[in-house]
Amino acid sequence: MTQSQQSDETPRTDETSGDEETTTGVEQAVEPEQAESAAPEPEAPAPEAAAPETEAEAPEAESAAPEAARPMSSPGAAPSPAAMAPRPGAKPGGKPGAKPGAAVAAPPAHSTPLSEAAKFARVEDDGHVFLIVNGEEHAVGQYPDASKDEALAYFVRKYDDVASQIVLLEQRVQAKAPSADMQKTAGHLREQVAEKKIVGDVLALEARLDALNGQIAELVAAEKAEQDALKSAELAAREAIVAEAEEIAGRDPSTVQWKASSTRMNELFETWKAAQKNGIRLGRGTEDGLWKRFRAARTIFDRHRRAYFSQLDTDNASAKQAKESLIQQAEALSTSTDWGHTAGEYRRLMDEWKASKRASRKDDDALWARFRAAQDKFFTARKATNEAIDEEYGANLVVKEALLVEARQLLPIRNLAAAKKSLQSIRDRWEEAGKVPRADMGRIEAGIREVEDAVKAADDAHWERTNPETQARTNSALSQLEATIAALQEDLNAAEKAGDAKRIATAKEALSARQQWMDMLQKSAQDFS
Repeated sequence: MTQSQQSDETPRTDETSGDEETTTGVEQAVEPEQAESAAPEPEAPAPEAAAPETEAEAPEAESAAPEAARPMSSPGAAPSPAAMAPRPGAKPGGKPGAKPGAAVAAPPAHSTPLSEAAKFARVEDDGHVFLIVNGEEHAVGQYPDASKDEALAYFVRKYDDVASQIVLLEQRVQAKAPSADMQKTAGHLREQVAEKKIVGDVLALEARLDALNGQIAELVAAEKAEQDALKSAELAAREAIVAEAEEIAGRDPSTVQWKASSTRMNELFETWKAAQKNGIRLGRGTEDGLWKRFRAARTIFDRHRRAYFSQLDTDNASAKQAKESLIQQAEALSTSTDWGHTAGEYRRLMDEWKASKRASRKDDDALWARFRAAQDKFFTARKATNEAIDEEYGANLVVKEALLVEARQLLPIRNLAAAKKSLQSIRDRWEEAGKVPRADMGRIEAGIREVEDAVKAADDAHWERTNPETQARTNSALSQLEATIAALQEDLNAAEKAGDAKRIATAKEALSARQQWMDMLQKSAQDFS
C-alpha cells in the first residue's frame, strides 16, 4: 500500500530511546494506554488494556493528563462520555429561570468483542485497517508495529467510544435532560460515524442517530413549549404587578388608605425585584415597557401621597388653630357661677368642636384633653354647689312628701267643694315649704299635679251640668222632640186605621228613633237638676 493510501488516523510508536519516528507523512498518535499511565511504553500496548474512561471512574485522571499523553483521534473528535454528562444544577442555554435537568449517570463503557468487530473490518499485515460497509471497504488507518488483533482493537475502541457516547445521549433524551447541546452532540457523533475512522456496525449507529434526531427534536419542542408557558406565566405575573400598581396610583387621593397602600406598593416593588432577579427573562423590550409603566405608577402614587400629606399638614394647622380658639373660650368660662347660661355656652362650644375638622391624632388628643379639662372644671364646681343646695333642701323634701300624701287622700273626688278647699290649703303650705333637691323635683311636682288635675276635671264636669245655657237648650230640645213624637203618633194612628202597612212601618221607625232621643235628653235634664 502506498503512502497516499494511508489514513490520517495512523498512530505512531514513541521510542524510549528518543530515536526519530519510523513513519513520515502521516498523523502520529500516542498509544491509547498512555491515557492511564501518562508515561510512554517501550513496546506496543495490549489492545484490551485501554477502555474509554467514564465520568464515574476517573474524571480526575482525564483532566489531569496532559494533552500529549492522551490518545489522538481524528480532528474534531467528540468529547468523552464524562464530558457530555450534564453538570448538576446546570441551566440549559444559560438562561435564568430554566430548570436544571436530572443528572444522568454515565453508562458502562461499550465493549465490542473482536470476533464481532472482525465482521466489519479487514486488517493487513502492516497494520492498515479497512472498514467494510455494505461490501465496500473504507480505509480507517494504520496501527504499525503491532499484531492484527492489536491494530483492530485500537479502532474498535474508537467505535466503542462513539457507541458509549450515543448510549449516554439516548439516556439523556429518555431522562428528558436539558436539550441545549443535544443536537450539536448528535451532529458531532454523526460526523465521526460518517468519517468511517472506526470499526464496528456503523450502520446501526447511524440508525440510532436517526432515531435520536427525531427524539431530540420532540424534546426541543417540548422544552420550547414549556419555556413559552413559563414565559407567559411570568409575563402575566409581571403585568398583574403593574396593573395593581396602576390601580392603586389611580385611586382618588381623598379615599386612599395611605398606610396600607404604601405597604402594598412596597410589597409590589419587592416582588418585582425578586422576579427581575430570579424570574424568566421576557425580552428587553417587554421588560423595559413594563418597568416604565410600573415606575410611572409608583411616581404618580408618591406624588399624590406627598400632596395629600402636605394638604393634611395645612388642614391640621388650621384645625389646630380653630380648636385652640374654642379652648380659650372654654377656659374663660370655667370659673363662671352663672350655671344655666354657662352650661348653654358649653353646649354651643361642644357643637362647634364636633363640627370642626380634626387635627393630627396626637394634636387632637392633646387639644381635646385641654378642652375637656375646662369643661370638667366648670361642671365639677356646679355639681359641688348643687350638692350643697340639695343638702339644704333635704328638709323641704320631707315636708312636701307629707303634703303629697295628704293631697292624694282627696282622691277620688266625692265632695267637690271640700276637695277644692283642702287642695288650696295644701298648695299654700307647698309654696311655703320651698325648693327640693333637683333629683326629686320632677317626681314631687308630678305627684301634686296629678291631684290638681283630678280636682280640675271634677270641677269642669260640675260646671257642664249646672250651666244655665246648656240647661235651657236641653229643655227647648225636649219641647220640640215631644211635639214631633206627638205628630208621629198621630200619623201612626191614621195609618193603622187605613190599614196601610208601608206607612205603619215608616211611622213606627221614625217614632222609635225620636223616642230614643227623648230618653237621652231627659237623662241630661235630670243630671242638671
